Amino acid sequence: MLSSLSIAVLLLLTTSTANSVGRPCLCSVLFPTGLKVNCSSLNLMELPHLPSDTTELHLQDNQLTSVPPGLFDRFAGLQKVSLSANPFHCDCRIQYLRSWLLKNRAIVSKQPVCSSPNHVAQKAIVELSDDHFSSCTLPSCADGTFNTIMGVMLCCLIVLLLWSLRLARNSTFILSIDERHSGFEADSLRSLKPRHRRRLHTGLSEVSMDTDSLIFTEDLEEPLINMELLPQVLDVLHKKHNIKIKAT
Repeated sequence: MLSSLSIAVLLLLTTSTANSVGRPCLCSVLFPTGLKVNCSSLNLMELPHLPSDTTELHLQDNQLTSVPPGLFDRFAGLQKVSLSANPFHCDCRIQYLRSWLLKNRAIVSKQPVCSSPNHVAQKAIVELSDDHFSSCTLPSCADGTFNTIMGVMLCCLIVLLLWSLRLARNSTFILSIDERHSGFEADSLRSLKPRHRRRLHTGLSEVSMDTDSLIFTEDLEEPLINMELLPQVLDVLHKKHNIKIKAT
């Protein structure tokens, strides 16, 4: 039964197009469960499809320059890996392998080293610093979408503000004056001394209680509005500020 399983796995790996020389990886069953996959010294330039229940993987002495991102993540039971003697090119594509090696030092039999570029040649992949990959950071799609949305919202806000200013310039403001205040003569409001205002306040107290009209306070010291200038004020408000005042 074990030989049948080994043959099936062998046939699966033989059909892989990754093996450039046509030689299959050798598989054997490990007790109690799992598979030992030996792909060493096969001149592989990329990895073939490997069974997910692989627990021991030998990839040394090949022509691997990088490892596809996420390759080892699907091997939950991986207990031993050999990656040495491969000409790894330590550019941005090696970043996944570096991260994986840092997390799984215990199961790597011999740390692989960089073959190129020259300034990191013969340096262990795990010894590469974060600065080495500083230029590999890709722009985030979420950040780009957020910036686009914020730009559109800002443009809409500016358009709304300009529209509000234009609407305010073309708007007409109307101030209504009740007719019950029109019975006071301008001369009586123009220049009243405090004692005259107290006299006027006393005379109008009964009227103000019934009609809720204008009440003059005793502590008012500043002179009241000159009603003779009122037409001029209204004319200026209407012509320059588009504000209309009408009696109701």
